[in-house]
Amino acid sequence: MLPSVTMTVEVQPACPPRVSGDPPGVVAGSRRLMAHRQTLDAIGRQAWEQLARRTPWATPFSRWAFHRAWWDAYGDTAHDETLVVHDETDDGGPVAIAPLMHRHFHESSDAAMATELRHGAEPTITPLAAAAKVVFMGASYHADYATLLCAPEDLGAVADAIAAAIAAPDTGGDQPEPWDAVDLRRLRCGDPAVDALAVAFARREVDRGWTFNLEREDVCPVVSLPDDADLEGYLATLGKKDRHEIRRKVRRAEAAGSVDLVDSADPVADLPAFIDLHQRRWGEHGLFPDGPGGDRSRVLFQRLFEEFAADGDILRLSFLHIGQRRVGAAVWFREGDTDYYYNAGLDPAARDLSPGVVLIERSVRRAVAEGIHRLDFLRGDEPYKYEWGAIDEPIVRLLVRRTGA
Repeated sequence: MLPSVTMTVEVQPACPPRVSGDPPGVVAGSRRLMAHRQTLDAIGRQAWEQLARRTPWATPFSRWAFHRAWWDAYGDTAHDETLVVHDETDDGGPVAIAPLMHRHFHESSDAAMATELRHGAEPTITPLAAAAKVVFMGASYHADYATLLCAPEDLGAVADAIAAAIAAPDTGGDQPEPWDAVDLRRLRCGDPAVDALAVAFARREVDRGWTFNLEREDVCPVVSLPDDADLEGYLATLGKKDRHEIRRKVRRAEAAGSVDLVDSADPVADLPAFIDLHQRRWGEHGLFPDGPGGDRSRVLFQRLFEEFAADGDILRLSFLHIGQRRVGAAVWFREGDTDYYYNAGLDPAARDLSPGVVLIERSVRRAVAEGIHRLDFLRGDEPYKYEWGAIDEPIVRLLVRRTGA
């Protein structure tokens, strides 16, 4: 049993929960939705992607390719608990998918497997015991967004089927002990899946002896790019000081030689060059240190590029060149009208050329020219993001703890 937690956690008003009544989308009539465990491989890519396309709040982190790559890299640190929701009254395909996994907060059996789930901007997030068995959203250690995969009109009934499956007694398998907590992260404010899940879990809270919380987990600063504007039009929307500093640093880089942002034609082959730049910038705090953790990160990024290759140009690797020098790199997603800035590397020896500022300036320049309306810096409130006019979009954590066991 988890230790008693007396901390009071305030739900942020930017994303108020609705914990009574039915959310929009409850399915009426004779449909009977049931959730069953099914592995990623058993579901298959086609069925997964069909549901992702029907989900308005899906992002590149919802795609089959992202989850396949994550399990290939980190499968020995977690157990697949994915739930597939079917309509028991017909023989159609899945109605919904809830990508879930369980693991202990720390894998005490192997220190090399211990990975921290970064708490982000909110220091008051409710803690869990290190040995707790926790149900997470699948791949949530490395995904910046998560949601349920289903059509909006099915959300209420789907969330109820998922909560019922989680509430049911464990029938055995390789991990028969009950969960201590359901800790669903990376849910975006405004996503109706948040309301639907909140209603479904809160409905069972008293009878099951659970404690239910909905907390702000982190923020994702997002830049809105103006319609029908060029780069100068966008820069004009920024504060005078930020605009002046960006222009000054870009001019200094341009004085050193041609400035070019070039997409890699073979990201798998060029991945070592990205890793080198990333580690030069972040060192021991980077994703790719020597050891098991760095090895898993290398597998993750390689598998991401291999799997996303089947989906077109959603995942890209770009290098920044100033003159004859390669001074920066970015891994990013593009889907719909949004560019998602996933990770980067910079050459500290080129600090005098401000490669970080120039890398983003060239990325914004290209996005504006190609009709992109949003630049999403993803999780984290690092100061540099706000220099580009980014506005916080909160993400939340839905937490259920067993307290009546």
